[in-house]
Amino acid sequence: MISDYLTKKFIINHENTEDEKTRNAYVYMGSIVGIICNLVLSIVKISVGFLSGSVSITADGFNNLSDMASSVITMVGIKLANRPADKEHPFGHGRMEYLSALVVAFMVMLVGVQFIKTSVDRIMNPVPITFEIIPFILLLLSLIVKFWLSRFNKYVGEKINSSALKAASVDALGDVFTSSCVLISFLAAKFTTLPIDGYVGLVVSVAILYAGYSLVKETISPLLGEAPDEELVKGIKQGVLSYDNIIGVHDLIIHNYGVGKCMASIHAEIPSNIDLITIHEIIDSAEREISQKLNIYLVIHMDPMCIHDDKINAVKGKVQNLLLKFDDVKSMHDFRITEGENKINLIFDVEVDAHNINTKDKEEELRNDLIEEIKKMDPLYNCVITIDKYF
Repeated sequence: MISDYLTKKFIINHENTEDEKTRNAYVYMGSIVGIICNLVLSIVKISVGFLSGSVSITADGFNNLSDMASSVITMVGIKLANRPADKEHPFGHGRMEYLSALVVAFMVMLVGVQFIKTSVDRIMNPVPITFEIIPFILLLLSLIVKFWLSRFNKYVGEKINSSALKAASVDALGDVFTSSCVLISFLAAKFTTLPIDGYVGLVVSVAILYAGYSLVKETISPLLGEAPDEELVKGIKQGVLSYDNIIGVHDLIIHNYGVGKCMASIHAEIPSNIDLITIHEIIDSAEREISQKLNIYLVIHMDPMCIHDDKINAVKGKVQNLLLKFDDVKSMHDFRITEGENKINLIFDVEVDAHNINTKDKEEELRNDLIEEIKKMDPLYNCVITIDKYF
């Protein structure tokens, strides 16, 4: 298999895909292969398009050219993203990879808009297409190359779990479809004088425009702060809970500073009667080992919990059962009680669904509903409720 051969030939330590240098080597190899393939395809198609007078073939050639530019900018973006942290950017330059992809996306959309104009003009003012067998064979071969490139990007993308290369695979497969339409259009020119070329060019242009839009949407999402990967969330929570004397976790927040560059903070609940030095060593080990395992920077905050007071546990259990009535409440934590002369303060946090409780008014409405229900248990209960968002 060609993909296996290229991997073993050009990537040292190719089996250790968790290593950052190895991962970057895979990305560079994928980009270089993409540059070479798309450059050859664009030269062939643009030449055939000019010689035959076909706007759809020319548009498809420029689409390949934009794919080549995408690979170039991806390489440059990764190079810039791997620059070390400095005074102005203490968390590194990882988001440069997203910005470079955004530049590519707008370039792709520009190509799409330009060829929509050209295709509409060709429909309004048809031009005869000259069919020849050698250009037809070249286009057929280019179709095979593009299909292989899609498979190659999928192979590398799955190897290193790269969403960028997986997306490139899907994009290349979409190009196979559009190139097939172009090929059929070119063949049809031999049998009809209808302006099929212009219509196919329009289809190709819209496909290019949609690809650019999808890339913009995909790239802007992490820049705006998209929800973290569920597997990463699960891995952090289960990892922290696996350590001795950690009885619960909450308030997990993950910040993305680029591909493979995440910072996370989480609160770990511990028994209040445990030796401080002992638990501090446990927390330090958890931070260090989980950070290394998941390739993140993890900070753990300790929350001491009173778990041996029967009175507190009894009230806590009643409140937890009451919270089951509220669908938007995911969990409760940091529960404690302080008693005054005329009231009993119940102080706790609830974690809610951030998609539904997404405004201050909805937070206040939920807080008031909780307080009203809890007071039915005992009028002396005075609730101090902090609402945390579950992201």
